[in-house]
Amino acid sequence: MKVTFNFGSFLSARSVAGDTIMELGQKYNKVWALTADTGGALKQFKKDFPDRYIDTGVAEQNLAGIAAGLALEGNIPFIFGMIPFMVMRACEQNRTAICYQDLPVRFIGTGGGLTSGGGSTHNAMEDISIMKSLVNMTVLSIGDPNMVRDIMLLSMDYPHPLYLRLAQGKQDRMLYEPGKYIYKIGMGLTAREGKDATIIAHGEMVFEALEAANALASEGINTRVVDMYSIKPLDNDLVIKAVKETGNILVLEDHLMDGGLASTVADLFADSGVYPKKFKRLGIPQIYAGFGSGEELRKKYGYDKTAAVAAVKKMLR
Repeated sequence: MKVTFNFGSFLSARSVAGDTIMELGQKYNKVWALTADTGGALKQFKKDFPDRYIDTGVAEQNLAGIAAGLALEGNIPFIFGMIPFMVMRACEQNRTAICYQDLPVRFIGTGGGLTSGGGSTHNAMEDISIMKSLVNMTVLSIGDPNMVRDIMLLSMDYPHPLYLRLAQGKQDRMLYEPGKYIYKIGMGLTAREGKDATIIAHGEMVFEALEAANALASEGINTRVVDMYSIKPLDNDLVIKAVKETGNILVLEDHLMDGGLASTVADLFADSGVYPKKFKRLGIPQIYAGFGSGEELRKKYGYDKTAAVAAVKKMLR
């Protein structure tokens, strides 16, 4: 999907994923598209490659088992689905059928954090914690929809299971001009330079972090923003560099504050012996959130742009 780049304008990550699976399907006969009744972005693939398209209905456990079987036969299955169900309902199958055998299955999940609009049953608050705990599983969280294509193409040569976390996937903000960065699994990127503090974010929260950094700049506070799109493996060097150069670290994420990226970063501090001057995490508290848009819920639970600005200013007092 060719678009004119404009920072902060919107693009559907689901459409990008659907277009990319079509592109890959045309090039590789080993590419399969699988879904559990959420294949709206796969209509063209279904039409052109019906023999490589599977919709199990609402049966994510079966879907994971089928994906494992396909991968064992030398294929690369892409599972498209809603995060709470592909991660939690099929957790045992993901662990034992896919991760235990270290199979190249790609999970593309929508509704990360509190973006689904479906209330507590459809919110994805625990997914990063669950998926990063699985041996052999790689965990990525994408903020810019244009990154989806690059990561999907990159995954064709990647030998391990891979989980690609998206927000709602319908209207996602573009952050980077296409071609500006080369993305790698196990890496993050510095989206904005700064010397006073660093905000480390992933997924949709990268935009919030950049907006917070802009607001802080108007008050003379120079804030670095790190887009940590690779959560497992983590870009240890990029985090330690931020600690040494800026001292103060804020992790901002649309996930439970325990178990997500902030916990991974805190583990790195403990394991490396490199500690920030001050460390703060903002994310979903220990609640089951109700209905509302992602923007409304982030404000309600205190991890939006305004909260990030306040947290950085407090660290620098």
